[in-house]
Order: sequence, then C-alpha cells, then structure tokens
Amino acid sequence: MLSGTNRIILYIIQVLTSRVFAKVELNKPLTTDDNNAWRSASGEFAFGFRQLNNDTKLFMVAIWYNMMPGDQTVVWSAKRGYKLATAPTGSRIQITSEGLVLTGPKGDSIWIANSKDIVSEGAMLDSGNFVLLNGNSEHVWQSFDYPTDTLLPNQSLQLGGVLTSRLTDTNFTTGRFQLYFHKGDSHVLLCPLGWPSQLRYESYHTIDDSGNASQLVFDKSGDIYVETTNGTRIQPQGSTWGNSNLDLDRNYYRATLDFTGVFTQYAYPRNSTIAQPGWKIIRYVPGNICEAVNQYGSGCCGYNSYCSMENQRPTCTCLYGYSLVDPSNPFGGCQLNFTLTCGADVQAPPDELYEMHEFKNFNFPLADYEKIQPYTRQECQQACLQDCMCALAISGDFCWKKRLPLVNGREPKLKKVVQASSLLETNLHSFSYEALKEATWGFSEELGRGSCGIVYKGKLEAATSCNLIAVKRLDRLTQEREKEFRTELSAIGKTCHKNLLLVYEFMSNGTLADILFGQSKAPIWNTRVRLALGIARGLLYLHEECDSAIIHCDIKPQNILIDEHFNAKISDFGLAKLLLFDQSRTNTMIRGTRGYVAPESFKNVAVTVKVDVYSFGVMLLEMICCRRSVMTMEAGEEEKAILTDWAYDCCVEGKLHDLVENDKEALSDIGRLEKWIKIAIWCIQEHPEMRPTMGKVNQMMEGLVEVPNPPSPNPDV
Repeated sequence: MLSGTNRIILYIIQVLTSRVFAKVELNKPLTTDDNNAWRSASGEFAFGFRQLNNDTKLFMVAIWYNMMPGDQTVVWSAKRGYKLATAPTGSRIQITSEGLVLTGPKGDSIWIANSKDIVSEGAMLDSGNFVLLNGNSEHVWQSFDYPTDTLLPNQSLQLGGVLTSRLTDTNFTTGRFQLYFHKGDSHVLLCPLGWPSQLRYESYHTIDDSGNASQLVFDKSGDIYVETTNGTRIQPQGSTWGNSNLDLDRNYYRATLDFTGVFTQYAYPRNSTIAQPGWKIIRYVPGNICEAVNQYGSGCCGYNSYCSMENQRPTCTCLYGYSLVDPSNPFGGCQLNFTLTCGADVQAPPDELYEMHEFKNFNFPLADYEKIQPYTRQECQQACLQDCMCALAISGDFCWKKRLPLVNGREPKLKKVVQASSLLETNLHSFSYEALKEATWGFSEELGRGSCGIVYKGKLEAATSCNLIAVKRLDRLTQEREKEFRTELSAIGKTCHKNLLLVYEFMSNGTLADILFGQSKAPIWNTRVRLALGIARGLLYLHEECDSAIIHCDIKPQNILIDEHFNAKISDFGLAKLLLFDQSRTNTMIRGTRGYVAPESFKNVAVTVKVDVYSFGVMLLEMICCRRSVMTMEAGEEEKAILTDWAYDCCVEGKLHDLVENDKEALSDIGRLEKWIKIAIWCIQEHPEMRPTMGKVNQMMEGLVEVPNPPSPNPDV
C-alpha cells in the first residue's frame, strides 16, 4: 500500500514538471538548415540558431523572445571566452552527456558548455533560462550563469559576473562597454573597453558604491537592485532610475547594457491588443551618457562625432566636413571627407587650400593639445589654419587647439555658445580657360557627353592630390544665366561629403550605368549594396544636412560616378536647370531624364526633394535587378518591360527570385532583397507625400526601422 502511494505521488510530480518546461532529449540536434528551435513550454522563449547580422552563411547560438509580433529580441548568445561563437551553414548543436555541444559541418568542435555532472536532458524554461539537468533533475549548467548583455527577472549577476554590450543594435559581436563587479572593493561599475580587447578603462558610472555588494538582483517582481553582504538592498544610483510600478502579469521586462553604454530596463506589453507594442524605456543609468564617458577610447559616438541626448537616448552627429566611417552605423565615428596635407610638398598657402567653418554648442574637451592667451577669434582661426596638427580651435577666454581624432564630443552642460572653428577643405577652385585647355590637351580626349556639354579627360601637373581630372565643357548657356550658374556653384561648393562629387576628379570605373548595363557581368551583390548605401547617404546629405536643401533633379546611373575603390560619387548638380528652354528635348516643365522623372515634374507645380526620392527608387530597382527601368521585351514577356510595374507585381505575388534571376548572392541575402525592393516601391509612389524622406530611406536600408508593405505605386491606374 505504501509503495502504491509512492508511485502515485511520483507520477503527479512528473506531470507537473513536464508542464514547467519543455524537455530536450540527448543527441537530438538542431541544425542551421532546419529552421527549428527548442521552445519553452509556453512558447515565450526559444533556443536555437539565429542568422548573424543578415549573413545567411553565418549563425550564432542564441535565446530570444519568441511570441512578440515583429520583435524577437535576443537575450543571450553563446561566447567563446569574450568573443561570439559563430557557426557556418551546416553546423549543429545538441545535448550530450558531457554538456551542450556546437559542431561545424565537418564535425569540428566550435563551442561547448561543459557541465559539472553527467547530463541526462536539457530544457528551455519559461523564465528565459536554458538548463542542463542530471539524473536527479538538478541544474548542472544554466545560461543564467553566463549572461551576455541582458538580465531577465529571477536572474542575478553574482560577484565577478559581467555584462558586455554588443557592438551595435544589430551586430552581436562583443562591444565597447561593460558592467562588472570590481573584485577589490565589491563595487558594481560601468566602464568603456579598449575595443576590440577587454581592457577596462576608468569607470564612468557606479551602480553601487557601498563597497560590500554581493550580487546584482533582478527579482521576480521586476525590481532591480544591488544586494550587499549584510542583506541591504541598494537601487542603482541616478536621477533617471526611480521607483516604477512593475507588473509581470502585464509586461515582459529585461535589463540590458545597451551598445551605447547605457544600462536600461525595458518593458513590453504581453497583450499587444491593449497597448502599443514595442520595448518601452522604464529607467536607465547614467542619465546622460554623452557627459558620463570621459576618458580614453571612442566614447559613445566614436571618433570625430559629438553626442547629444534626444528622447532619453544618445544621438551622434558628424562635424561639418566629416561623414560616417560606416554609413550603416551612426555610432561608429566619422572621418574627414578630404586629405589634410601640409608641409614642404604643398605649393599653395593654407588659405587657398582650406577654410575655417564656425559652429556652436558642442565641444571635444579631451582633444586639447595647446592653449594660447590672449588671442582674438581671428587670431585663433589663423593659428589653427597655419598648424598642420590643428583640426579644430575653440576661441573664448583662451584659444584651445585640438588635434585629430576628436574624442568624446558632447554638448556642454551650460548652453553657452562656444566660438569654435573647424578646418575644412575649400573644395571649389577656379581655373582659367587656357589652363584647362592645356590640361585637356586642347579638349582632345572625350570621355562622354551630357545634356549641356562634353566631358574631357585631363591632367593637372600641379595638383596636390589627384592628377587625373574630368573637365565638363558647358555650352548652350545664356549670358543672363551666367550669374545664376556661378552663384549655384558657389553654394554647392560649400558642401563636402564623400559621396558627392563637386570637383571633378577622373573616375577610373566610369559611371554606374557603365558597370550595370555596359558590361557582360554585373557587379556582385555586395558591391551593389555598398554603392546603393553610399548614394542614399549622399542624397540624405544634400536634402537634410546642407545649410539649404539641394534638389539634384537628375538622379540616374549616368550621373553616379565610380572611383577606383568602387565608391559612388553623385555628379551633375542642377545643370539641367541651366539649359536654354528652346534647346531642351524635354517638356519645359520637366527637370531630369525620362524614366527617372517623378510624375509631379510633368505638372505646373513646384518640385521638392521628393523628386530625387522617386529617381532614387527607380535607380535602386535597376541596381537590384541589373537592368534598365524600361526595356523592349520579347513576345510573352511584355509584363517585364516597365521595371517599376513588374517589381511591384513580383513583390505582391512573392516572386522576388524572378527579378534577380540566377543571382545566387542576392538570393542568399533574401531578407535584404525583399526589404530593399519594398523601399524602392515606397520611393516611386505617384503622390509625393506617400514617399519617404531620404532620412527614412537610409534608416530602412540600414535596418534601423521596419519596412511595411507598400501600396501600388500607381493607385489610379
């Protein structure tokens, strides 16, 4: 009778346990090819392979939220030491008696989670913890003991534990910031790292300064605090970390050391029908990361970029005359758009090569190398201009000279105007007709023809950087438009960006049209992606980052020049507006080239920057498909003649592979392919107000915002 009772009790325990978590048997693998995962009993969390940074050939092992509409936030990833464990296509992960084992396609060992006992099974818990169990159902390994950048409710960071940020929001490589316990005095600190190493610089924020912390606790109610050795609970220190009304029945919670260096607690509504879905910031430290990071390294925003707080998050801005090192990463720092040269080899004086640009309300306090007093503003500017080391000068009570790279830029605490001047290349030079005639050998070697002139190859013997040039000889200009022409060139000449070509240097790879349509083999997919991102960033600069918005009005592959390193340069700014009306072959109200012209250009209305957005959308489809937007097709394929219409049909019918035919590289990047086709269709909407700005286009292309399904570009047809 007693044994029977024991059997009944044992049976009840097993049933209840099976409902708490979904068990995983030994030697039942997951592979990168089967698109499967080990899910928790409720399905809220999943364990398995995740595609790494949109690379279909490389994966990571991760745990993620599995039931959020459109958001599968990763909360843990496998690391080898402090580096991300990456797995190529064909890899597998399985539980063995020794632990959790990740192997490559040839059976080679990539990563292993060794247990402290013989493993009988594994389980993905509803808490977000993946565990290995022995024969007594005891945890012998758990992911909660090896956090990456995130803590979940019921998870604690023990003495000696570490959280390390990812590199960017979408790049899970180990990043530039760390939360850790200081072993000497038991403080919980935030610090920057000497990336890509794990060298810790001086801390920029103290979570707790009691000196006797034992663990950082994220308790079952959602609260976060440091527990000391005597049992005292200490909240993180800072004005932006207050008490909050937390409810785990209504929200998911996580605490993440963001890639910007901010430790943030987030909430996500469990029932998305009663609240706006998406992660909401609950509280965070430090309150102003821009001011907090104050030592070595690139800081929150990278080199040559300054940081400001907007909507509780840091944003980064390149200085005038600088552009992002990586157009897809606004936190990756900025670089000069020209080569800074000086010394005996430079023939021209600095005043003729460079200019100083004035701005206000930010500073780089750690970049000083010289202080001069007393000095007027003009004297300070001149001193920087004459100094090869000087990139920026601040004029106030003193003249502070600063060198590259400029580090830890931020807005000052007091909104006091700083008289600051930055060295910029003067990128507009005047040449005499005779000098250009000599440089082009009497205008003898023709490179191409445009709507308002012929382009000739030339060489400037006295050039300081690039000897080979392209000279566009304009004709058909009226005398009364000469002044307008010079004024426009002067205004545009003040822009300076790596994806804008305003001073023509010779481009060895010709135009985008040449490499898309003029060769037997189109450029590879990754090259086209890089070119498209560069062009989009250049248009964003024209539309939103110049003192006055510049509408190009003639964006097309023939006006995108490609240099020897396959960088895209936008050329031919606004020249179509300079043509005599009776000599133009297009309607007098049309600006641009047929096939790329926005519908409103055919109407008697003022054009806006949205005409460039339309042209970019057409050109983006051409770059994706490596074909012209309008073609004569064979019988039976007439639906392919107009690329914009065909692309929309393929998008709706789920036939994107037809657009790129046998392009395996494009098809292997199917996520980006689908997204960019949708972006292009949004750009070519008939009504301008339906088109996104180039700022939004850049965000969508870089994966920073979602791309909704577009409507038909021709709704009235």
